Amino acid sequence: MMHDAHRSSIAFASSLIPHNQATPSFNDYIMTLAFTNTLLKQLHCKHLYSQARYIKKESPYDKQLLYRISNDCYCSRYSAFRATRLQRLDTGTPMYIYDHYDQHIVEDRVEQFRDQTRRYFAGELTEDEYLPLRLQNGLYVQRHAPMLRIAVPYGLMSSRQLRMLAHITRKYDKSYAHITTRTNVQLNWPKLEDVPDILADLASVQMHAIQTSGNCIRNTTTDQFAGVARDERVDPRPWCELIRQWSTFHPEFARLPRKFKIAVNGCAHDRAAIEVHDIGLEAVHNDAGELGFRVLVGGGLGRTPIVGSCINEFLPWQHLLSYLEATLRVYNRFGRRDNKFKARIKILVKALTPAVFAERVAEEWAHLKDGPITLTEEEVQRVSTHFTDPAYLTLEDQESALAALDAEHPGFARWRSRNVVSHKQPGYAAVTLSLKKTGIAPGDVTDQQLELIADLADTYSFSEVRNTHEQNMVLADVEQSKLFELWQTLRDNGFATPNIGLLTDIICCPGGDFCNLANAKSIPVAEAIQERFENLDYLFDIGDLDLNISGCMNACGHHHVGHIGILGVDKKGAEFYQVSLGGNSGRAATLGKILGPSFAQDAMPDVVSKLIDVYLENRTPEEHFIDTYQRIGIDKFKERVYANNH
Repeated sequence: MMHDAHRSSIAFASSLIPHNQATPSFNDYIMTLAFTNTLLKQLHCKHLYSQARYIKKESPYDKQLLYRISNDCYCSRYSAFRATRLQRLDTGTPMYIYDHYDQHIVEDRVEQFRDQTRRYFAGELTEDEYLPLRLQNGLYVQRHAPMLRIAVPYGLMSSRQLRMLAHITRKYDKSYAHITTRTNVQLNWPKLEDVPDILADLASVQMHAIQTSGNCIRNTTTDQFAGVARDERVDPRPWCELIRQWSTFHPEFARLPRKFKIAVNGCAHDRAAIEVHDIGLEAVHNDAGELGFRVLVGGGLGRTPIVGSCINEFLPWQHLLSYLEATLRVYNRFGRRDNKFKARIKILVKALTPAVFAERVAEEWAHLKDGPITLTEEEVQRVSTHFTDPAYLTLEDQESALAALDAEHPGFARWRSRNVVSHKQPGYAAVTLSLKKTGIAPGDVTDQQLELIADLADTYSFSEVRNTHEQNMVLADVEQSKLFELWQTLRDNGFATPNIGLLTDIICCPGGDFCNLANAKSIPVAEAIQERFENLDYLFDIGDLDLNISGCMNACGHHHVGHIGILGVDKKGAEFYQVSLGGNSGRAATLGKILGPSFAQDAMPDVVSKLIDVYLENRTPEEHFIDTYQRIGIDKFKERVYANNH
């Protein structure tokens, strides 16, 4: 039987092989070691650090020693973290708080990148050498300027962090930020030379941009109502944090065949879109009441959209990390590196079949199960203490009082029906702040608005804010008795548009206005559709409808899973838009079916109007758009939209 450390070495070596090389170069190894040297020093693993320095400075090409160091480094890091983490700081905000290990690592990473940037501007690093270094720190070069993607683990931010983001947008950008579908924050206009200072400011409030780019494990996401939802079975936040700590700087997975995304759901409803992720995890209980996870693998959108397949119906919670590690190893060893368009795990799962892929994972897991990264109750409790309930008051639900306010203030009633959801704690509610006001790019928020949201979080929601998959923001713990005064403030500052879950709550990527990869603009199309459907009576009559827009096949706007999906395409140098119908990102996820030939940009509001007309003419009283589509099929929609073309 192959020893586990040797298997790790093989997988690690595979992860370092460049796309155009048969064997990894010495510089490839050293680049990956750079991820771990800081950790080794901070953890006082002196024997390992000295060996890493020996390889870098003395050894001509000691592969086996390097393999062993890479594996030992990670095991030492994880064991040391488990043994010596400090207790939670009492901030009153239910979110993970850095200890001194976290802080040192992030600060050292900033200084490392500062020196790399200095060397780049001094001509000591070429563009090709600097490229992977900046990507490791979330820095892209877009159509007009660099773009910095800032990590927001599972969407959680404190008011202090919001104020720092406001400061950064004012000082280094154009006074606004953008919320992404992976709940991160993007800056679209920073200067390259300012990025080290931006990262230093972020580190001062326990934020960073690490692993927001590149072929690594990206931000783990979950339900925006995690911890407060009434339909919640298990709070997914501690499990997201455990995955974050396991995956950050993992040397074996620093150079995967392609980027990798994980989502976790703990609720009866799937608001985390786990079926269209590389790995989707659903917390479940077996017949004995034991906690575990249903594991889905191989989902994803982009050029080849696929709904994930279940490879394990019940994984005991103790084995979560070792099973994830086994899955990543199989992907790392067998995933394609010769063609980036066929490098995602979904392509491997489809090629092998889910059953065979599950067998490969089981074989790999046999060497990891019950090993050093097996979770213990103590370790889960260490992380879970960061997510205990805040200091809720003992309150009663205020339905009668709120109903009276609804009758007196129709605007409040509309807002409450769409933007407020029930809470597990009596007397509280979760409030979604709409970032979809007509005329504003979906997901954009100004520096002044960030400051205001921070103030509102302090006043109404225990200083905590959440970003959502739909590019909005949430105050998760608002007393029901304060909803009316909160609504007034939100209304006066552009956050109270009562459209959550409606047609104008559009998911939209930055598109051709910013992105080098885009075939077409997406923001102007979103704005034109919002203007067409601005009448709230009409919008409410249409009811629940997901409309998603992507500017290219990478599907950052998740058009494949929109009830109506719009994809920007290039047609002989002109921008056109392809429409799909019937997508769904929730339970029993489905991919939209293409309606037919693409349309010019100025035709898109009319196209959507015709689709809505068909729905309204054919719906039954209880049906939403997706229900009617599933019942009557695509043909009636197609006939109406293309009628003038025949």
